[in-house]
Amino acid sequence: MIVDDAVVVRGLLTRWFEEAGGIEVASTHRSGAEAVAAIERVRPDVVILDIEMPDMDGITALPLLLKKAPGTVVIVASTLTTRNAEISLRCLSLGALDYIGKPSTNRDVTFSTDFRREVLEKVRVLGHRHRVRAGARLAGPAAMAPARQPAAIQRAPSSTPLLRQMVKVRPSVILLGASTGGPHALTEFLKVARPALERLPIVIAQHMPAAFTQMFAEHIRRSLSLDAGEAQNGEPIVKGRIYVAPGGRHLALRRAAAGVVAVVDDGPPVNFCRPSVDITFRSGAEVFGKGSLGVMLTGMGADGLKGSVAIVEAGGNVLAQDEASSIVWGMPGAVAKHGLCAAVEPVPRLGQIVNIMAGANQP
Repeated sequence: MIVDDAVVVRGLLTRWFEEAGGIEVASTHRSGAEAVAAIERVRPDVVILDIEMPDMDGITALPLLLKKAPGTVVIVASTLTTRNAEISLRCLSLGALDYIGKPSTNRDVTFSTDFRREVLEKVRVLGHRHRVRAGARLAGPAAMAPARQPAAIQRAPSSTPLLRQMVKVRPSVILLGASTGGPHALTEFLKVARPALERLPIVIAQHMPAAFTQMFAEHIRRSLSLDAGEAQNGEPIVKGRIYVAPGGRHLALRRAAAGVVAVVDDGPPVNFCRPSVDITFRSGAEVFGKGSLGVMLTGMGADGLKGSVAIVEAGGNVLAQDEASSIVWGMPGAVAKHGLCAAVEPVPRLGQIVNIMAGANQP
């Protein structure tokens, strides 16, 4: 279901999906009110929901859509403004699974290959996730059992991670990587890992467009009362502060005369991503060596895999979110399946492990 007041956008998205194959456009609507009225009849796997529309905007329509069709994947599409970034983050807290930064003009939408790639990728991956989980619900309680149930109803053996021995060293930095589902997972992690933050810096590479990361850092600061902000080029990396990679820019770490500093640049995308988790993780491994601790949270793709290899080769540790609690087990799954992780657990447990490793809690 496509919900957007711009007829050009509705037509363009419909054509892209038809050309890509394997995706059916069930219906299109010009307002949130139309979508709410139709969703019980249409029953889509995925809704692409614009924010600014006549009659009923996206943030008003979102809870109504989810009330009428629980479990539906909602992807919020909004132009890249600070106001829309704040609204998009609020939509995530109301049940939207992801967001897409929409170019500001119809011409930019038409010719943006990045926007087209992102829309197709997210609809495919999240739509498949919805189908799989809906099938599991229909199959009964055993199929929906939590990950810690008996082996007969756990995930398939092919996706079971091979854990490596944890290196017993106190970390000097926590490097966090995330994408789809990341804002919620990161917030949950930081709530639990607050004691570790008093002893360490935390550096976050979250796939987000420009304008969104500033609002996300502000959300962390306000909601958790933590010292957080977008990283600035040349800024010292010190304990007790959270550094968020600016949207649309890479964040690396470098050792300087006065200590470790942030390096923010406009280098080419890595794995189609900017910021890239690979760049942040790899530079963290180069600077902090065995004191580098990488934590890979939910996200699609495999960005961060090479950076995790660098952390392990430097003597550090890598942890990853488990499949059952991830919105998409792409990035953490890639790291886990390559045998790079010392632990693969739900987010709260990862926070507890980090506290222990940092000496903030007793084992």
